[in-house]
Amino acid sequence: MYQCVMKCEGEKKYNNPGKCPICGMKLVKLDENNKMSHEGHKHKMNHEGHEHKMNHEGHEHKMNHEGHEHKMNHEGHDHKMNHEGHEHQMSYDKHNQNGVCICGEKDCDGSCINNCQCSYFDAEINKSVFIPEKINSNGKNYICPMQCEGEKTYPNPGDCPICGMHMTEVISFGAQEEGDDAGVIAYKLMKRKFITSAILSLPILFFAMGELIPGLDVIIENMFSREVNLIVQFILSIPVVLYSSRFIFSKCIKSIINKSLNMFTLIGIGTGVAWIFSIFATMMPGIFPKEILASNGYPPVYFETTVIVLTLVILGQMLELLAHTKTNSAIKELLNLVPATAIVIRNGEEIEVNLSEVVVDDNIRVKPGNKIPVDGKVIEGAGVVDESMISGEPIPVEKSIGEKVIGGTINTNGSFIMQALSVGGDTVLARIITMVNEASRSKAPIQKIADKVSGYFVPVVLLISFSTLLVWGLIIGKWDVGVVNAISVLIIACPCALGLATPVSIMVGTGKGAKHGILIKNAKAIEQMRKVNTILVDKTGTLTLGKPMFKRVETFSSYTDSEILSIAAAVDSNSEHPLAQAIVNEAKNRKVKIVKTLDFESITGKGAVAKFDNVLYGVGNKKLLEYLNINSNFDKQKIEKMQLEGQTVMYVVDEKEVLGIVSVSDPIKESTPNAVKILHDLNVKIIMLTGDNKNTATSVAKELKIDDFKAECLPEDKFEKVKELQGLGEFVAMAGDGINDSPAIAQANVGIAMGTGTDVAMESSDITLVKGDLIGIAKSKMLSNLVMKNIKENLFFAFVYNAIGIPIAAFGFLNPIFAGLAMTFSSVSVLSNALRIRRIKL
Repeated sequence: MYQCVMKCEGEKKYNNPGKCPICGMKLVKLDENNKMSHEGHKHKMNHEGHEHKMNHEGHEHKMNHEGHEHKMNHEGHDHKMNHEGHEHQMSYDKHNQNGVCICGEKDCDGSCINNCQCSYFDAEINKSVFIPEKINSNGKNYICPMQCEGEKTYPNPGDCPICGMHMTEVISFGAQEEGDDAGVIAYKLMKRKFITSAILSLPILFFAMGELIPGLDVIIENMFSREVNLIVQFILSIPVVLYSSRFIFSKCIKSIINKSLNMFTLIGIGTGVAWIFSIFATMMPGIFPKEILASNGYPPVYFETTVIVLTLVILGQMLELLAHTKTNSAIKELLNLVPATAIVIRNGEEIEVNLSEVVVDDNIRVKPGNKIPVDGKVIEGAGVVDESMISGEPIPVEKSIGEKVIGGTINTNGSFIMQALSVGGDTVLARIITMVNEASRSKAPIQKIADKVSGYFVPVVLLISFSTLLVWGLIIGKWDVGVVNAISVLIIACPCALGLATPVSIMVGTGKGAKHGILIKNAKAIEQMRKVNTILVDKTGTLTLGKPMFKRVETFSSYTDSEILSIAAAVDSNSEHPLAQAIVNEAKNRKVKIVKTLDFESITGKGAVAKFDNVLYGVGNKKLLEYLNINSNFDKQKIEKMQLEGQTVMYVVDEKEVLGIVSVSDPIKESTPNAVKILHDLNVKIIMLTGDNKNTATSVAKELKIDDFKAECLPEDKFEKVKELQGLGEFVAMAGDGINDSPAIAQANVGIAMGTGTDVAMESSDITLVKGDLIGIAKSKMLSNLVMKNIKENLFFAFVYNAIGIPIAAFGFLNPIFAGLAMTFSSVSVLSNALRIRRIKL
């Protein structure tokens, strides 16, 4: 027995295999207990942790993939699930993350999809899925777009064995390019259809319009009778309508069946009615009223109008596909950064292997001019690495032993051996591509305006078109003119321009951001960043280099300076904090003994303690003294002077007293002053939150002209500061790099994670900066302003175009051919305007 996996007909079963008559999915075989069996895969609609909740009341199906709710509203009974645009109101955007739809509406059911079915969105939904680990021998893998079997892939194209959908190609690092990708193939196919239509449309236009040109009309009349002329036009129009434009009418019919009216509904109805009318006028002119017959006994025909309009529509779709290949170029460029092979050292020999065969802890040889294959650290030799393709910084960076390198960057000089630390989907580049993909498919809150308008747009246009026909026919008495004007109204209306206005700009903007080391998690972040008027930043690593340099050591007890440094280094040898590493490195340079310790404990926001020789020692700030109840009997003025010079002073203590001090300083980054100026020019207030002391914080804030600061901050203080500012009506962005920053990042209106930080901070954030400095925040703000301005320009053009064009067509001032040209121009203009973002310098 077999049953539909969607249970469209309840528990109805079939004796033979096949497809569900309702949704078109492949019927699944039932086992002996009448339960669905998926050939070894447990698919009780739970695929590898992907929970699929289904509600069959009214044929409404909800699927939840890893917490992301996808709602599919199948009105009526046409549930064929394929990926031709938005024909079935299926959105593959990830809805309801954390209970809130990606559009920003808490009560959104996930159905806020675009009603446009244009070729741009066809290409976007059908574009390849990025899975970095999936590489086979010929570089080709295929996966179900719904990922019914998780990330299981197949070596050959075909239909998903579970849901029956056509599988899409998987793109991955190291995959060999064989021929054109799917986007280019779709563009070439549409180009072929356009050329076919254009070649056949020109003679039709000649025969139809030639009769209106003095002299040429005589030649045509001598060549053909009126009947033969019309039959020739009809025959030439057949390939244009039934071959080149078949996809237009197919989408028109499906949009009506699925009650998701769109641009193709208007074009299909308009040109379809005109073509069928012309066929009857050619074959059976006698059935028409004498009032509309010409002197030759035939009513007016619209073969030339039909084919020219369809050809212009195809031209528009072809240009959209071309634009899609350009907007999607950022992903391709990022993928091409990684080499297909790597030179791995195994058993003492250097061998070249496919990128997919590189594993964590492999030692890899990187020669001058080579691309670095994966993320890792240098363990032998040195090089000069160009990281501009990841960070956006043009100056190459010197890399020596112990320093990290990123896959996809180029070793311009020197040779070194690196240890692989992250491969496949765990690399920085893989995460960049994944974030760009997700962001480009997400929706900005501003898009809901266009979505709501698009929902009412097509029915209103259909009503206006029908009213135009009735007014011209019944009131004015010119039915032939009424038909032409009604068709013009249908043709010139362009919901596609409204639909493209936001997502195209978002896609281009996220791609440009990725090239500058700005990783945007979703479209909402782009819109929100523009509103930010207050930015909270950490000092270390954001404003400063994050590479503290040791300054001095001084004893306040019987211990010598070397012994104080030895104690500090012993405690801090267990810590990964940059300040601690500076102390340990200084001890090593001075060849001071670093003893092993016991019971190490890091005290957040205060310092660290550890035991050796049965004595508890500690290194930290003034709060550590309070925490350990130690009296501060020392020269405080000397300490304050050091702090005002920008030094961070740490106290070295035992269980009873302060033994001495060590100090370090963290130089300010060269880019920070300029970034502060840019943010101030953008009317953004900068507040520095630091765990450092007040004097050091004052020194840095004064030097950089920062608006405000809070010193000696604990993690909870950052969170409370964000809430405090929000309570005052500020729109706050929080930038951080550690686990302790995550609550504040999540609470902020826009959370920004530094790429040098932890995975937890990045997960909590809306934007991740690969470089991790203030100039990246400034560029994020500039990019947000740029993208939102572009979106508003697109929406303005789309609204004004339709508001002006439709009345002009209804009053009879616009021929359908020119209406089709204007409609094509509107979509192309929106696309061209969005592509301008790529050329503007941040």
